[in-house]
Amino acid sequence: MAKPLTASKLVEILRAEGLTVHEVRNWRRHNRNSKGPWGPMNGVMIHHTVTSGTDASVDICYDGYSGLPGPLCHGVIDKKGQVHLVGNGRANHAGLGDGDVLRAVINESKLPADNEADTDGNRHFYGFECINLGNGKDPWPEAQKEAIEKVSAAICRAHGWTERSVIGHKEWQPGKTDPRGFTMDGMRKRIAERLRGKGDSGKPAPDPKPAPKPSYEPFPGGGFFHIGQKSAVITAMGRRLVAEGCGRYEEGPSPDWTEADRKSYAAWQQKRGFKGKDADGIPGKVTWDALKVPRSRD
Repeated sequence: MAKPLTASKLVEILRAEGLTVHEVRNWRRHNRNSKGPWGPMNGVMIHHTVTSGTDASVDICYDGYSGLPGPLCHGVIDKKGQVHLVGNGRANHAGLGDGDVLRAVINESKLPADNEADTDGNRHFYGFECINLGNGKDPWPEAQKEAIEKVSAAICRAHGWTERSVIGHKEWQPGKTDPRGFTMDGMRKRIAERLRGKGDSGKPAPDPKPAPKPSYEPFPGGGFFHIGQKSAVITAMGRRLVAEGCGRYEEGPSPDWTEADRKSYAAWQQKRGFKGKDADGIPGKVTWDALKVPRSRD
């Protein structure tokens, strides 16, 4: 049990652990503290994003989406092992979980099976989203796993916790599967070794260069969107529509323009205040620019 780390202290300990840290927008004042308590702190929770691409993933975790406002965590760990801080305070990441698990984390004892959702986890856990599709096939680069280890060890060291204060979302809330692709027991072993001084030297990383501005797809024109069109741009558009709560897909976005894409885009147009013919599902420049579709490699 501990008071939450200040924003400056969090940056300090992460960089001291040898991590490259990016401070995203107004993250130091970005939180959900108006919706509930923040602290006392009891542990660190690891998640996967179910997204791909650093810029888009960081934006989603900062902004949230319809029905679940951001921040969706405190930091995003990308495939290169760099940390993007997106929130400071209460964040929408843990949700309700098992009170018996929280008691085990506090006592740093063996975790019981999570079979209840009766306790507010957003109050008690730092949350880190790791960029991964979560399908069991998307690889976890060693640099990313090492960053998870370093982030967790840095926070545990700052609070005087052991590796048993680090859990996965799947160990907290029934039905969750994240993080998928490595075991939390294996990760806790790595964290324990680092806390015992068996990790790398932990020399601070130099301050990173300013993060490049996100690159978005320019509007390709309304005529681009028609049955028979196939493009990675359409997939990227669909993923953004899903993130905005406008997805009308049965199987998820694909490169092929379909009626599901049109219905999803119409929902986005309506969300932006357009009606009638202006919400026919064919993208226009105003709504396209507002959607911020990440640039694809099509």
